[in-house]
Amino acid sequence: MTQTPAGPTEPDVVDILTRDHQEMVELIGRIEGAADSSTRRELADTVIAEVMRHAVAEEMYVYPVVEKHVPDGKEEVEHDKGEHAEIVDLMKELEGIDAADARFIEVVRDLEGKLRHHANDEETDQFPKLRAHIPYDELIDLGKKVENAKKVAPTRPHPHAPHSELFHKTVGAGVGMVDRLRDKLTGRHTG
Repeated sequence: MTQTPAGPTEPDVVDILTRDHQEMVELIGRIEGAADSSTRRELADTVIAEVMRHAVAEEMYVYPVVEKHVPDGKEEVEHDKGEHAEIVDLMKELEGIDAADARFIEVVRDLEGKLRHHANDEETDQFPKLRAHIPYDELIDLGKKVENAKKVAPTRPHPHAPHSELFHKTVGAGVGMVDRLRDKLTGRHTG
């Protein structure tokens, strides 16, 4: 079992991903109570961008480490990638629905449920295993890689893109650059 140092510490990858989960769930929870459809759309676009950055960073750096160091890690990662694919499909659907349409809130609720479920799975099962099997300094380094990956990751859902480390490391930054250009040109709010 790995030990964390006593006293003040840098956030490790678990701290960073847990914070992301909390921020995403809080943000999506605000959509239903938003005063108007333009605010709902803005909040939804921000959630979508944050979820995409988070998921891509996990797939680039966290999942390969889970596969290598966590017992039954390969199976856990396949399960997580399946959940990511479901979430991406819902986000793509949400992008195509007018925020004034009643279906918009239905899809937001479905997405919120899937996000909560996925976050709970990782936080209660996978994250403790990461801390148990990976030295603290490596978790810190992994956290830095995740933060850097989120800066270049795509901001829009791409349901047909593979959920793989190789894809994200070779093509993902280009896709992310195109997404951010589209966001800027269309005035899309991404956080």
